[in-house]
Amino acid sequence: MIDIHSYDLSHINKENFEQHALDVFEYQYLHNSLYRDFCGYLKRSPSSVKEFKEIPFLPISFFKTHKVCDDSAISFCFESSGTTGQVRSKHFVRNLKLYEQSFLTQFEKQYGPIENLCIISVLPSYHEQKSSSLLYMINTLIAHSKYHFSGFYKDDYAQVIDIIEKSERPVILFGVAYALIDMSEAFPTALKNTTIIETGGMKGRRKEIIREELHQLLSKRFSLDFIDSEYGMTELLSQAYMKDGKTFQPPNWMRVLTRSIDDPFEFVSEKTGGINIIDLANLHSCAFIATQDLGKLHADLSFEVLGRFDASDVRGCNQLVS
Repeated sequence: MIDIHSYDLSHINKENFEQHALDVFEYQYLHNSLYRDFCGYLKRSPSSVKEFKEIPFLPISFFKTHKVCDDSAISFCFESSGTTGQVRSKHFVRNLKLYEQSFLTQFEKQYGPIENLCIISVLPSYHEQKSSSLLYMINTLIAHSKYHFSGFYKDDYAQVIDIIEKSERPVILFGVAYALIDMSEAFPTALKNTTIIETGGMKGRRKEIIREELHQLLSKRFSLDFIDSEYGMTELLSQAYMKDGKTFQPPNWMRVLTRSIDDPFEFVSEKTGGINIIDLANLHSCAFIATQDLGKLHADLSFEVLGRFDASDVRGCNQLVS
């Protein structure tokens, strides 16, 4: 049984993930009436679910049309970026400390101690969105770096290049796709000691291109061996990072399953399917989400993102088709 007061993501590993997932399922079934009703429609309950693959996955569209949360007090609401006229997803969060534990732990696992890094962000279209979970994450990373060059630089690309050249620390540059292309066109420069993390999204500013083409273009213009990428979304409190140019590595408390395109209750691996996500950081909303992304799951639990179902709308974070 879950004790929300002592819940700690660091206790979750590959060996005990399934039991933690079943415990979170029981907690959310008992305390989230929307999710309980959804499970009832599918005739699933803690008494009938014996393994985590049997847990019902809530369609991600519910975050646009319903308040997906348990009966605890809400401290914050993250909203998706969207475009004009789109209905935005809302993620009601009770415990921001849980979100911080999730992204700080995984980021440092991938890139090392934050205090040793210079964190730079070029996300021009996000700056007016005070409820963006991506902005909250990067702002917290900047604060933890405690480095005078770390910060948000919107679209001041000349200053970004200048800071990279002056920085005494390795640079982590977060950038939305169209801004990175704009910067690479204006300042095609060999970036030394720099890792670019592409967060996806053309935001209607440029024609969508496949991720592989984007990364090749940026690698050439910035003289980098590869471009990293982050897979995250408003509806999740965890992120997966791409470091080999192809597959994303989820944290221990996040698991991706791929459902058959023809049967949403059948799971496949090593072939294209719809991405279902278990994010155990989503304790107070819903940890079991059926996304509209297409992907491929590998035996080591890494995964690829291959695009989206045709009928789904374009999302704000990392929706480049590859």
